[in-house]
Amino acid sequence: MSTLASPALPSATVVVCAYTVKRWDDVRACLDSLLAQTVAPSEVLLVVDHCPELVELARTANFPARILTNAGPQGLSGGRNTGVAAATGDVVVFLDDDAWAEPDWLEQLLTPYQDPAVVGVGGRILAAFSSPVPAWWPPEFNWVIGCSYRGLPERAAPVRNMIGASMSFRRSALSEVGGFVDGLGRVGTVPLGCEETELCIRIRQQIDGSVVLYEPASLAHHRVPAARTTWSYFRARCRAEGRSKAAVARLVGSSDALESERTYVRQALPRGVRDALRGEGQIPASARVKRAGAIVAGLTLTTAGYAAGRLTRRSRLVAETVPQASPSTVEPSPTAPPVVSLSRHD
Repeated sequence: MSTLASPALPSATVVVCAYTVKRWDDVRACLDSLLAQTVAPSEVLLVVDHCPELVELARTANFPARILTNAGPQGLSGGRNTGVAAATGDVVVFLDDDAWAEPDWLEQLLTPYQDPAVVGVGGRILAAFSSPVPAWWPPEFNWVIGCSYRGLPERAAPVRNMIGASMSFRRSALSEVGGFVDGLGRVGTVPLGCEETELCIRIRQQIDGSVVLYEPASLAHHRVPAARTTWSYFRARCRAEGRSKAAVARLVGSSDALESERTYVRQALPRGVRDALRGEGQIPASARVKRAGAIVAGLTLTTAGYAAGRLTRRSRLVAETVPQASPSTVEPSPTAPPVVSLSRHD
């Protein structure tokens, strides 16, 4: 790991959340990539989500990382809050356990923080497919697999929210707004999401003049197993995204919750259908209609999930009040969102 750090850059704690020994090779690759950064993190925290076997395995590996166990409810939000509570860096950076970073990933992620208005920076995530990509797969829907998708800015630009696989926040901002809410986010293999969306919106609502930035020069790779490029996964993930967005809308209001989606639907998706039908991007003739159809189907499924989520007032997965950041990890903000009923999908 590099020991050189620019004095102009803030210190960084990198948090990697993991939950199963089945991803051990991925976790090792992730941590190895952090050893080769051009700017070294001040510390690396590996947060294990209620898996004693993984804790023991990590401890015997002698990685230069502090190993913590999730002190909150099971799930990604609880693990991230545990990392935030233990972090000492000026910036808290999150990298998925099945992702690995390019050597200047952290340097590029930290550079925008020289602007005091910037409270969050997310990087570009390229899909590392474990099997050939289906010809029908639309790159406009790479968010389904947790990667950067066609329609995002090609240069550094403000965005509503970042993609969770590679993102960062000022630690002071996380403390001010209360961290991630419990009741949103992935739990094990259940394809939930939008906890980072809700957090980014809440930061912008509560911290005047705050900017969340997308910096595509900060590059990480995200492993995508073959099981996540099937039509059944695509369908389930689109529905889940819609349900998750409905939950976010109840917390922060539908206007902010759907701000980016409106532009995406008006611009990126019609362009994707047009390009597919024209055969742009070397799309095989046999797949053109299928890819265009997948875009239309993805939008329809996501919209249906959102509608169902808005109609569902209760769920066995979520309490009737707004889920707050785990009290054992991050102190809730006194200006937290008002209490409302929140539903989640199964």
